[in-house]
Amino acid sequence: MFELLMRRRALLAGAAVIAMPLGAGAQGVGDGNKTPEITVDRARTAPIPIAIPTFAGSEIGAQMVSVITNNLARCGLFKPIGQAGQIGAGDGGDTPNFDNWKAIGAQALVTGKVEGGAGGVRVEFRLWDVLPGKQIQGTAYTSSNWRRIAHLISDVIYERLLGEKGYFDTRIVYVAGTGPVTKRVKRLAIMDQDGDNNRFLTDGQWLSLTPRFHPTRDQIVFMSFTQNRPRVYTFDIGSGSQRLLGEYEGMTFAPRYNPDGSAVVMSVARGAGSDIVTASAGGGRGRQLTSSGAIDTSPCYSPDGSQIVFNSDRGGDQQLYVMDAGGGGVRRISFGRGRYATPVWSPRGDLIAFTRIAGGSFAVGVMRPDGAGERILSEGFDVEGPTFCPNGRVLMFYRQNRSNGAASGGSRLVTIDIQGFNERPVTTSTDATDPAWSPLLA
Repeated sequence: MFELLMRRRALLAGAAVIAMPLGAGAQGVGDGNKTPEITVDRARTAPIPIAIPTFAGSEIGAQMVSVITNNLARCGLFKPIGQAGQIGAGDGGDTPNFDNWKAIGAQALVTGKVEGGAGGVRVEFRLWDVLPGKQIQGTAYTSSNWRRIAHLISDVIYERLLGEKGYFDTRIVYVAGTGPVTKRVKRLAIMDQDGDNNRFLTDGQWLSLTPRFHPTRDQIVFMSFTQNRPRVYTFDIGSGSQRLLGEYEGMTFAPRYNPDGSAVVMSVARGAGSDIVTASAGGGRGRQLTSSGAIDTSPCYSPDGSQIVFNSDRGGDQQLYVMDAGGGGVRRISFGRGRYATPVWSPRGDLIAFTRIAGGSFAVGVMRPDGAGERILSEGFDVEGPTFCPNGRVLMFYRQNRSNGAASGGSRLVTIDIQGFNERPVTTSTDATDPAWSPLLA
């Protein structure tokens, strides 16, 4: 029986998703009958051929298959087989004719059946290993949010075939820019990780920057220039309510939650410099962690909460430093050519992503927490602001191109695998900067 998704509930736009195992033959993650392991490295060089014929039943089935197909294709680890080359898959519950699927090169097959319509659907989904001819997953979902079900199915496929959790049932919060370059309106916006369901969170009356998700709540922390006073606020996504995170003498900026969401670490301006301060997520005076007299900013906790990476010009140039969560044991970790900024720790704990500025151009890269193994993933006129997906496999950042020797004003979000391949744009209705990836929604 299943150990995955036995009773999975979450809320997104008011729509609950309930998942239950299907009948005999359905197997769960960790039940001892997994398909032979295909590593991510192997899938990177030889993407898994997977067939996903249109789900039987409701016309929503075709839309769901489109979302699942796009999710798997975008990650670069799967090769969906085009609909024109597929064989009919029955009503989604029948055992397929595996010889037919082998003949067109499919190694995995997804079948499904949809009942209901726009007001609510029940979806039966099955994942098959074509070569041995066996079912390796089977789940029935019920929800009014069919698109979310498609993302959940994508995550299950990813996990069962690659051995690590997926990241498709997630959202992105970012800064949406509109208007002329000299008078930009910057609002907070949120969307699904594939760019769908995009909506604005703030009205643009006041400049908003650097939004970051709470690890467990439907909430973000960000910097706002409300009443022309740059300070850190929290924002409840469901209700739209905004709350000031404490009163400080100087400007507060660059906020981020700690791993359990109980505290926020941020920068507080002090004279010509800034210090890193941690405060309760409920507000309060906070506790000062650095006092170098330099500009210490962009702090980010390690996944276990024991360390903080940040950038500082305390050594005369902007570099990356790591310290203990209490502020002690500060050590520099970046030693490459140029200046380093916007560090963010991978959810796996094995890498720190960063922006590097050198020779008049920008780059996004990763290094190990001790500074070793630095790798540049993407370069350009202006590329910066990396954020990790929940499983640490993919980075999102923003890219702005050169136009007549200056920024064109057009900026877009892009994703890239941490191995430096498969860079892809993410469509937004406006210019987009400062992305932050949410945890898995469920």
